Amino acid sequence: QVQLVESGGGLVQAGGSLRLSCEASRSIESPNTMGWYRQTPGKERELVASVSDGGRTRYADSVMGRFTISRDNSKNTVSLQMNGLKPEDTAVYICYLYRARTPFYWWGQGTQVTVSS
Repeated sequence: QVQLVESGGGLVQAGGSLRLSCEASRSIESPNTMGWYRQTPGKERELVASVSDGGRTRYADSVMGRFTISRDNSKNTVSLQMNGLKPEDTAVYICYLYRARTPFYWWGQGTQVTVSS
């Protein structure tokens, strides 16, 4: 079993920054991917950003150029630096870890990000 613990959510004004972090309780086999989804009421869960254990990154078009994902494999952590936040970024941000060889997802509990206008 793997537990994911997130931190760093909160309330910020539009244009501000927040940094989310997520730590996995242990490492898992490669290849794998860590990243963040976000969820708002009435909308489908949206993939925000991901990074593979090899360092390959992906971003949603809506956050490209504003958010940066990074990963430390030695510490089993993934971080999301969010700059230029907009009210539409308001959501619960959920960390995930995906094992590719025998597909399986682990999920964090989520952390609230609220951006005021």
